[in-house]
Amino acid sequence: MSDYNLILASASPRRQELLNQVGVEFQVKSQDIDESLRADEEALDYVCRMAKEKAQSALAKLEADSPFLVLAADTVVVCDDIIMGKPLDQKQSASMLAKLSGRDHRVLSAISLATTKRSESAVSQSLVTFRDISQQEAIAYWQSGEPAGKAGSYAIQGIGAVFVQNLVGSYSGVMGLPLYETALLLGKFGINCITNLRAKS
Repeated sequence: MSDYNLILASASPRRQELLNQVGVEFQVKSQDIDESLRADEEALDYVCRMAKEKAQSALAKLEADSPFLVLAADTVVVCDDIIMGKPLDQKQSASMLAKLSGRDHRVLSAISLATTKRSESAVSQSLVTFRDISQQEAIAYWQSGEPAGKAGSYAIQGIGAVFVQNLVGSYSGVMGLPLYETALLLGKFGINCITNLRAKS
């Protein structure tokens, strides 16, 4: 049994849903940090740095001997080595989907688990292939409200699944929290997802 109480340093409902899916109890404390990309920073370095900085931001608000374990994560969509952020409007959304249409892109999801004395991290890389997306579909998709606030302008767990022709990697990682890697790291801190589920059955 773990001696830690888990904090999820994210307001993402998808990450909360995924942790609930594997029976992990947690508190939510979202973090507001500077997410600016550094000059010449590679996507992998960026996503790992963001996860660690979110964890450190949460830890900075805890006491030195706090019994809390912080879980932070970050996810980016990468196409042609360019990080695709969250669309601000219909025009941006349509442009992103046009770039992803009919081709492969990468989704990187990094996680960081940390206490005031120790930290562990991992990253999941997935390859997603989209079918061709028409301009009319891109507009209709934006009007559904789903792409707003989503990296790459789509949600694989929602309507956006109709665009996904193939996925090599982690479905939960594309959603925003790779459960395989998350469970491995939680286990290092004494939190066993399977044991927790059995205890609740």
